Amino acid sequence: MRWLLPSVLASIGVKAVLSGIFGAYADKRELQSSLPADGYQHGTDELWFDFVADLGDGFDATYTVASLLAAPELQPVEGLRLPRAELLVMGGDQVYPAASSTAYEDRTKGPYRAALPEPADPPTLFALPGNHDWYDGLTAFLRVFAQQRKVGGWETEQGRSYFAINLPQRWWLVAIDTQFSGYIDAPQLEYFRTALAGMEDGDAVILCTPTPAWMDAGSGGDTHEYDTIRFFDRAIIRPAGGVTRVMLSGDKHHYARYAERDGSGQRITSGGGGAYVSATHLLPKEITLPPKVSRVADVNEVTTYEQVQTYPEAKVSKRLSKGIYRLPVRNPGFWGLTAVLQTVLALLIQFGLAAEPHGIFGVLAAWTPAAFGVVGTVVAGVLFARFGLVRSSFAAGVAGFLHSLVHLILAVAWAAVLFRLEQDAADWVTVVAALVVTPIVVGFVDAELVAAYLLIAGKFGFNMNELFAGQSIEDYKGFLRMHISPTGELTIYPIKVPKVCHSWKAAPTADPQTPWLIPAKGSLRVALIEPPIEVPRRVKSAETAAVL
Repeated sequence: MRWLLPSVLASIGVKAVLSGIFGAYADKRELQSSLPADGYQHGTDELWFDFVADLGDGFDATYTVASLLAAPELQPVEGLRLPRAELLVMGGDQVYPAASSTAYEDRTKGPYRAALPEPADPPTLFALPGNHDWYDGLTAFLRVFAQQRKVGGWETEQGRSYFAINLPQRWWLVAIDTQFSGYIDAPQLEYFRTALAGMEDGDAVILCTPTPAWMDAGSGGDTHEYDTIRFFDRAIIRPAGGVTRVMLSGDKHHYARYAERDGSGQRITSGGGGAYVSATHLLPKEITLPPKVSRVADVNEVTTYEQVQTYPEAKVSKRLSKGIYRLPVRNPGFWGLTAVLQTVLALLIQFGLAAEPHGIFGVLAAWTPAAFGVVGTVVAGVLFARFGLVRSSFAAGVAGFLHSLVHLILAVAWAAVLFRLEQDAADWVTVVAALVVTPIVVGFVDAELVAAYLLIAGKFGFNMNELFAGQSIEDYKGFLRMHISPTGELTIYPIKVPKVCHSWKAAPTADPQTPWLIPAKGSLRVALIEPPIEVPRRVKSAETAAVL
C-alpha cells in the first residue's frame, strides 16, 4: 500500500480522530461484558504455537507469511524441522489501513483462507486488536474474531478482544486490550481475575500487549501505556501467583529482542506479518524498567534489558532509510498533492505581487489569501512533525516550523519567477510555467524536500514511521514459532522471510488441505533471525524475577 497517498492519509486521519472521540464515550471493551468469555486451554504435555502481528497490508507480503504459517513444517536451518503450530496468536493490527468488514474479508481472511483452506486437523486462532483494528470502534474485529467463525482453516474461540490461555507445563498466555494506550476497563480486569484463578505460585506468563510500551518507557520516553501494563501485572498476574517471563508485541514492523541482564526474561517486538518494514537503527541499546518517572514505580525493583538482536539489522535499516528519495516516484499521489499545494501557494503569492493596492485595506485584501496559505503551511508542517513519534513537543514544533519554512521559500521563489515572466515574457509562456512547470517540476522538487526532511529528521528520531511508510518496503518479514517442551522450557524460534514472493500461480487440486496459490517459481525461503531462545519456566535461584 502507498501510505502517503492523499486519500489514505485523509482516511486514516479522520478515522483516528473519530475513533478517539467515540472511544472516549463508548468504550467497546466495557460493552463486551455481556459477551461470553472463558479461560481457554491448549496443549497437554507440549505445544507448538505461533505469534504474528501487523498483517493485512499488501497481498504479497500477507500471503507469503500466511503460507509459511500454514505449511506442514518449516526448515529454517539444515536439520531443524518445525511442525505447523496448533495455535496461532495474532498480536494486533490484523488489517490496514483501517478496520472494516470488507477490509478484513479482502486483506486478512482471504489470504489466510487461500493459504490454509480446510485442514484435517484445524489449528486455533486468537487475535488481539491493535490501533488499526480500533478505527471502527472494534465492531468488525468482534464480528470476525469473537463469534467462533473460521478464518480460513483456523478456528476461533475467543468471545472478547482479550483472553487468557492455559498452556502446558504451567505456562500461560495472557493478552490484554489497552484500546488507544488507555486504561484497562473493569470488566476486563474481572475477566482475568476469574480466568487466572487456576494459576499457581511460580507459573510463567507470556504477556501480549498491543504495543511494545516497554521500549519507549524504558529509554526515557512516554510511560503512560507502560504504567497501565505494569498496573495489570501488579494487580492481576502477581496476586494470582504468576511471573511474567516473556512480553510479546507487534505494532512496530520489525523484530527486536531485549534480554534481561543477569536473567532470562525477554521483551520481544515481532511485527513482520505483512505491513511495511520499520526502522531498527535508532532503537535503544538498553532499557531500564520500571523507569524512574513511572507512576507505579518501585525503586527496589529495577531491571535492565539489553538489545540482543534486531531484524532488519541496524546497518541494513540505516541503508534502507536512504531510499526515501524515491518518494515522488513511489507515491505519485503524494507528488500530485505537493504539486497542487505549490501551485496554489505560488498563485496566491503571485496575486499579492501583481496587485496594486490602495491604502491599508487594499494591502490586506491583496495579501490575505497568501497569508492564509502561509499560516496553513506552517500549521501543517508543525502537525506533521508532532504526528511522528518524538519525545519533545517543543523540538517537534521547531522541526515542523523549519520544514514548512523551506516549502514557503520554494513557493516564494517560484512566485517571483512567475511574476518576472509576466513582466518580460509572452502570456503563453507565463501560462505554461504556471500550469505545467509548477505542478510537474516544482511539485517534484517539493516532494523531494519532504523526503529530505524525513531523512534528516529521522536522524534525530522524528517522523521515523513516516520515513519508512513513504517507502512501503515489503521484504524483511517474520514471525515467532514457539514450543513448550514436556520439561517445561519455552523455546522461541524467530523466523525471518528475507524476500516476499510477488509471483503466484493457481494450484487447483481436489485436496481441500492444499493452498490455492503457490509461488510461480521456486519456493519460499525462511531462516532464523537468531539462534533459538530458551526461556525456563522457573526463575533460577541465582537471578531475581524480572519486573515490569
